[in-house]
Amino acid sequence: MATIGFVKRRYDAVAAGLHWVIAAALIFQLWLGLYMGTIPRSDPSGFAWVQFHKSLGLTILVLSLARLGWRLANPAPPLPASMNVVLKGLAHISHFLLYFLIIALPLSGWAMTSASALGLPIRYFGLFDWPKIWIFADMARADKKPWSHFFGSTHEILAYTTIALIVIHVCAAIAHQIFWRDEVLKRMIPGTRLKGEA
Repeated sequence: MATIGFVKRRYDAVAAGLHWVIAAALIFQLWLGLYMGTIPRSDPSGFAWVQFHKSLGLTILVLSLARLGWRLANPAPPLPASMNVVLKGLAHISHFLLYFLIIALPLSGWAMTSASALGLPIRYFGLFDWPKIWIFADMARADKKPWSHFFGSTHEILAYTTIALIVIHVCAAIAHQIFWRDEVLKRMIPGTRLKGEA
């Protein structure tokens, strides 16, 4: 009965850990995607970077699914009462979009690779072959091409959308910390102390 009336004020260690690991991996992954576009086709390092990009993307996909599962089982702490209805609505929409993007972006990359007419295996960090999406496994090479182009374009659009949303997310976190001083950012940083905590 002691837990009645308890309001969760911060994210737990699992949620915070997954948040920061995914954030770091995703930011590096987005930079790497932009960097790979500058590598000449004649550069032999390009293939290695592409393989690493695929492996890291699949890792982000698994971690993001784990993050979503944990979030569903462990709801986030409520937003500050000082936030108005419009800001709360925007916050919920941005969080929903972020969850969608961190799953849809690597998923589109996996689909693009699975539908590639080249038929190369997906080597996960050189350790083993990651399975391709089954629907493309026995598809003829000519039939794969339009799907590969579709998922390639989708992957690029999602990547730029993710970059834009990350910038908005970071700016909002800074605004919470500097202007509104409502400790929203501290709730996601392990080792910080919120007002009233022992």
